[in-house]
Amino acid sequence: MCAHKVYRAIGLMSGTSLDGEIDVALIETDGFDIVKPIRFYAHPYDISVRDKVRACFGKKERDDAVIEAERLVTDIHIQAVKAFGEHADVIGFHGQTVTHDPDNGFTWQLGDGERLAKETGMPVVSDMRQADMKAGGQGAPLLPLYHRAMMADQTKPVMVLNLGGVANITYIGADGELIAFDCGPANAMMDDFIKSRTGMDFDMEGMIASRGVVLESVVKNFLHSPFFKKKPPKSLDRNEWSIDCVLYASDEDGMATLLDMSVRSVVAALSHVPKKPQHVFVAGGGRKNSFFIDSLQAAIDKPVTSIDRSGWNGDATEAEGFAYLAVRSLLGEALSLPSTTGVNKPVTGGILHAPLPL
Repeated sequence: MCAHKVYRAIGLMSGTSLDGEIDVALIETDGFDIVKPIRFYAHPYDISVRDKVRACFGKKERDDAVIEAERLVTDIHIQAVKAFGEHADVIGFHGQTVTHDPDNGFTWQLGDGERLAKETGMPVVSDMRQADMKAGGQGAPLLPLYHRAMMADQTKPVMVLNLGGVANITYIGADGELIAFDCGPANAMMDDFIKSRTGMDFDMEGMIASRGVVLESVVKNFLHSPFFKKKPPKSLDRNEWSIDCVLYASDEDGMATLLDMSVRSVVAALSHVPKKPQHVFVAGGGRKNSFFIDSLQAAIDKPVTSIDRSGWNGDATEAEGFAYLAVRSLLGEALSLPSTTGVNKPVTGGILHAPLPL
């Protein structure tokens, strides 16, 4: 076996759920099979930043609001890296997604990689989705290769379900086969709904949803969306669906219905994989919703557990993944595959920003 150089890499992630934190993870990796998590840190940011970013969702052209939001996004990432206090060979900078429209070949992540490199004194790889989309891919999901490295010791087939603003799956077959795609809504709709009703950022452990009654007619209409019949790879914007469908419902019934929509989306996704997975490991903020976990396990009759149970830090998974992809970008290795984003052939990506002129 050929030994590869092992890099120290920092990954940065700010999800579309806008949970008020920048995830910062340090790993050691060769960009292939070696992955060793070193440290994780969640850097909080002010609610005013969240509101200014949210105001840019759906935009496709730069205006004063976008310029201001990007400056703030970059500022808080610089602050996060400096507060983290670690040095690395490279930083993987995902940025903040404001619009993802794969049907029209458009995705936009706010963040100035050049300024981040200058301010931190470390090389930065940013804009990791663009090359995939230019080559005909969906630009998402981008972490399946990392998920496969994480799941090396698990019985196959196995599935990683990431619950961020939207839900996406990575299916890993016994032969290492990868199938990945966005499968439906996750935290974004539930968080938007409960915040509009109560001012709370999220429904802790699904307690409000657990007291509600699912509005079956709403779920049935939702499942008629052409998206669920579309073969993967496929991806979603966080605003693909609206909470208007449950605005007339009580807090409890609205949350129960939105959660069931997400669960049923995952169940529908299983029709697009060769075999039912032996185990589903849940990553992302949604893994803390115990009512969701229990509901999904009942629906698929297979073990569904937090990815933390496999020895990984579920809070760190996405940030670690972009650290891993940054190293692969440095090496010119693929970030996406035909079976993960629909691109015609394996594609590398990312733009490298050096801290000083080369």
